[in-house]
Amino acid sequence: MSEQVSTPYVNHVPTMTGGVGYKDLARFYKYHFTKEDVTPPDTELITISRTVGADRIIDEMIFKCTHTTEIDYFLPGIKPTGKPLEIALVGVVAFRGDKLTFEHIYWDQASALVQLGLIDSTVLPVAGTEVAHKVVDPFGLPSNTLLARWKESEGLPID
Repeated sequence: MSEQVSTPYVNHVPTMTGGVGYKDLARFYKYHFTKEDVTPPDTELITISRTVGADRIIDEMIFKCTHTTEIDYFLPGIKPTGKPLEIALVGVVAFRGDKLTFEHIYWDQASALVQLGLIDSTVLPVAGTEVAHKVVDPFGLPSNTLLARWKESEGLPID
């Protein structure tokens, strides 16, 4: 917290977890983010890309773990399922001078919920681990598998 501006904020966009201001953000970090039993012990962060600008860093990565803890910041209120989880996510970290001013963390919550068996990918246009795998290897999986009308445009002119 000493490396942050006086009123920093963090927003985990899909779940709106984090905090605004020193007091709430410090509380969030201490009890809901860095606390030992929140993040699964086998968690891996796999960097895909990093973009560094004048006042911010953008990281694209894969968050990988086994869902053995209640991950307050990703899956608030969801008890551990014991299932593997791979989520593509993007973090935007902004600075004011040499101090952190905010973080926005984005991920595909539907993909996480599919992987944990909490929503049915056969009735919704969502995918599971394939989402993260396609980020790692964009040529390894086909595009448009959820686009039911994709076949309708086959052979049609594109210019």
